[in-house]
Amino acid sequence: MNEELQMILDMVQEKMEGSIGHLDNELASIRAGKASPRMLDGLMVEYYGSQTPLSQVANVSAPDARTIAVQPWEKTLIPDIERAIINSNLGLNPENNGEVIRLNVPPLTEERRKSLVKDANSVGENAKIAVRSGRKDANDTLKKMLKANEISEDEEKNMLAEVQTLTDSFIKKIDEMLKAKEADILTV
Repeated sequence: MNEELQMILDMVQEKMEGSIGHLDNELASIRAGKASPRMLDGLMVEYYGSQTPLSQVANVSAPDARTIAVQPWEKTLIPDIERAIINSNLGLNPENNGEVIRLNVPPLTEERRKSLVKDANSVGENAKIAVRSGRKDANDTLKKMLKANEISEDEEKNMLAEVQTLTDSFIKKIDEMLKAKEADILTV
């Protein structure tokens, strides 16, 4: 395989790995039955006039399965963090003792669990679309190279098969991630 074809394969794989990374972040923000510090990953807090990720202004931990503790590095940030949590639409009510903000994660209802599974599957479908888009881009590039006589028909055929194998493996990985998340959500 020539260098240019290897570059195409590397590019496709990088794009597909990016889709998996994005899916992992999205799934982490979908709440399962237990408390996880990753639930607050996307939360931004007003810090000296600019929006800053919560993880950069506080220590976030899960001391037990039903509680998330947020300990700001500056006590003056507590009201801003509380406001950000309330406005985040996570459905969590912050309680603070002047030092630490505690978030009690209530158990999910059966209806809410089913809704979260749908959300996870929707995010997963978007990841699959992104993977297939990477495959389409690679296939289009290969067809152009064949048309311009840069590669032979055999090389094109072999590369198309390799791109498809790569696509299948990433789709399988996405399905496994979704299955694990679904089990996590539905576990009471």
